[in-house]
Amino acid sequence: MLDGHFRKRLDPWLDHAGQVLARRSIGANTVTITGFVIGLAAALAIVLDAFAWGFILVGVSRICDGLDGAVMRATKKTDFGGFLDIVLDFAFYGLIPFAFILADPYENGLAGGLLLLSFYVNGASFLAFSVMAEKRGLSTDIRGAKSLYFTTGLAEATETIAVFLAFCLFPYWFSEIAVCFALVCFYTALSRIVLAPSRPKRRHKKCPPPLLETGI
Repeated sequence: MLDGHFRKRLDPWLDHAGQVLARRSIGANTVTITGFVIGLAAALAIVLDAFAWGFILVGVSRICDGLDGAVMRATKKTDFGGFLDIVLDFAFYGLIPFAFILADPYENGLAGGLLLLSFYVNGASFLAFSVMAEKRGLSTDIRGAKSLYFTTGLAEATETIAVFLAFCLFPYWFSEIAVCFALVCFYTALSRIVLAPSRPKRRHKKCPPPLLETGI
C-alpha cells in the first residue's frame, strides 16, 4: 500500500546512487547478493539477541534491495537478475521470522510458524498471479521496472520491512505483531484468489490494479 508513496520520494536518490555504482562497474546482481548477505548478518544478530544491530542491518539490507533495481535501470535489465532478486527477497522474508524463532523458540515458535505459513501462501499466490498476468499480457510500471508483474495493495515490501523493524524494536511483542501481520498476509492472498478469475485480460500500464492485492 505504501510502496508507491515511498518510491516517488526515494527513487530519485536511489537512481543517482545506482548510476554512481554502475559507473564503478558494480552490477545489480552484486548489490542483490550483498543485500542478502547483510540480511544473513541481521538474522545472526537477532539470534544472538543483538536486536539493535538487527534493526540497523535489516535497514541496510533493504536499502541494497532498492539499489539493485536502480543499478539495473542504469545498466541493463536481465531475466536472471530479476530471478535472483525475487529468490533472495523471499529468502530474506523467511529468514528474519526464522531468526526470531531461533532466538526464543518457546515464546516465538507458534507465532513465527504462523507468519512463515502466511508468507508461503501469500508468496505462492503472488508468483502464480505473476504467471497468469504474463499469459494475459498485463503490465504495470507503478512499482518501477520489474521482471515480474507486481500488484499493489494492503501489505507490500514497505509494510513488511516496517514489521521486521518493529520486531527488532519490540522483540518481546514479536508474537502479537507476527500474528497480526500473518492475518494481513492471509487476507491479501485470499483477496487475490477471489479477484483473479474476474481480472480483465489487459490493463493499461498506468492504471493501478485493485487495492486489495499485494506482493511482499
